[in-house]
Amino acid sequence: MPEGPELHLASLYVNNICEGLVFTGAVEKSEVNKNPEVPFCCDAYCIKAQSRGKEVKLTLTPIKTDDDGKRKVSKHQSQQPMDVVFRFGMSGFFRFTSVDDLPKHAHLRFYTNENPPRVLSFEDTRRFGSWHPNGTWQKDRGPCVMFEYESFR
Repeated sequence: MPEGPELHLASLYVNNICEGLVFTGAVEKSEVNKNPEVPFCCDAYCIKAQSRGKEVKLTLTPIKTDDDGKRKVSKHQSQQPMDVVFRFGMSGFFRFTSVDDLPKHAHLRFYTNENPPRVLSFEDTRRFGSWHPNGTWQKDRGPCVMFEYESFR
């Protein structure tokens, strides 16, 4: 079962992979998973991760620009950032692949706007992991020990 250090590494992995990437479209959930849909859709957004204990929070932030570089949002896309809090269960992790190499157990998917697109997915073979759209840290969740250690050094 992933513990604090593994989840901290997962957040570092997501931040490293997603730095400079633009994601697009709706967040896609697999048909077989019983976790909730993530009601987020945007033409362009970025992803940042943060860990705290046994949770990882992905923040989906819309990038709102028009041709002149001015801020703009269409009516059919998310206008505010959304936090999705993940608990990995026994076998959850993030993977970044091409769409053609999408794993069988990729239960939540975020697509890049590249051509061909690539996908960041939450993979969970045993399906014990969960995610919570508009989620927050669990009550009484302490700070990330790994982050506190890094800032101490």
